[in-house]
Amino acid sequence: MRTVDLIYRKREGEELAPEEITYLVEGYTRGEIPDYQMSAFLMAVCWQGMTEREVSVLTECMLASGERVDLSSVPGIKVDKHSTGGVGDKTSLIAAPLAASAGAVVPMISGRALGHTGGTLDKLEAIPGMRTNLSIAEFGEQLQKLNLAFIGQTAEVAPADGRLYSLRDATATVESIPLIASSIMSKKLAVGLDAIVLDVKVGAGAFMKRQIDARRLAQMMAGIGRRMDKRVQALITDMNQPLGFAVGNALEIMEVSQTLQNAGPVDLTRLSLELAARMIHLGKITETLEEAREVAQSKLLDGSGYRKFKDVIAAQGGNPQVLDRFELLPNATGMREIYSPRAGYVSVIDAALIGQASVMIGAGRDTKDDSIDPAVGVILEVKVGQKVDAGGVLCRLYYTREDGVEEAAEHVEDAFRISAQPPEERELILEVVG
Repeated sequence: MRTVDLIYRKREGEELAPEEITYLVEGYTRGEIPDYQMSAFLMAVCWQGMTEREVSVLTECMLASGERVDLSSVPGIKVDKHSTGGVGDKTSLIAAPLAASAGAVVPMISGRALGHTGGTLDKLEAIPGMRTNLSIAEFGEQLQKLNLAFIGQTAEVAPADGRLYSLRDATATVESIPLIASSIMSKKLAVGLDAIVLDVKVGAGAFMKRQIDARRLAQMMAGIGRRMDKRVQALITDMNQPLGFAVGNALEIMEVSQTLQNAGPVDLTRLSLELAARMIHLGKITETLEEAREVAQSKLLDGSGYRKFKDVIAAQGGNPQVLDRFELLPNATGMREIYSPRAGYVSVIDAALIGQASVMIGAGRDTKDDSIDPAVGVILEVKVGQKVDAGGVLCRLYYTREDGVEEAAEHVEDAFRISAQPPEERELILEVVG
């Protein structure tokens, strides 16, 4: 079996046999297949797609490449939440503490930034001292104690996906529906989950630009879950404008704190509550989804979710005081305001351009080896539909280095469109799958 032949056949749109996919995944994981050949294979998949059988085999291969985390000693139904990636999307850091404070057991295996979208681990690591490299034993112990733990992908859990994840980010193959589905589900299924709530983003700032593709991805992941006897629900949500106001790691931690204290942006609060409610319901804490929504709301209003997040930060070595004293977080040294060229209504805030601008000033990665500056990012001052005056501030760029600021500012200026008439309202939650 030759790797080049398999690349060629996939490039030509052929279906690969299970043993051929196994050969590729195992060979790459062992270091026998080089990055350049696997990059070519990923691009072929990106262009030609995969059948359901191929996706299932790929998921199982990545799952089998490492250990499965046995959480059977942790009582309760284990439920996780995952987003396919968006700009300003920090819902995991809000929904998970709310669900855990309601009694759901939430083992969160989270990822890093991909392309112009932020990563939950990068946001958490903006908190001084915060550890996401827990051992499996520490992970289980914390779940028993607090119902919630955040962990990165360890060398033991789906290592094949860990290698492919970084390679996809550096080879413009992030958007592939089969690769997204197999990546997400291999990580989730390795951790002994009973149920998964998925937030599938669609729009300018998402990897899925069309709702039909987002639906296909949601159905593909739900199908993988069903075949492995897991309950999966997916929300398809709008990502044409950034979620909330903050984009950038430490800036988003600040907004998480505000939201968990019921002082956050309306869109971020609403989506986080709905995701938390579905986690609570799938975790069988309540009999109905409506009851779960009431529980999630109560955990927000009484501060339980806020306290839970503080407890988790402290347990993982971080300083929980950062949620009260933002000066303890990494802070930018420079700030630049972007002004509205005319009066009118904000009709578009292109999330992709905002995300790309934040990467240019150091909030994300261009290559898999890039380091992230946790202090930098963008704060929106307006959202779509708001009225602005000529010369009014649209957003602020926060940076620590001058290089990249000019280009980032141009991207941000291009992201905003000001119209004479207010735009039509767009739903935040577009549909539910599963």
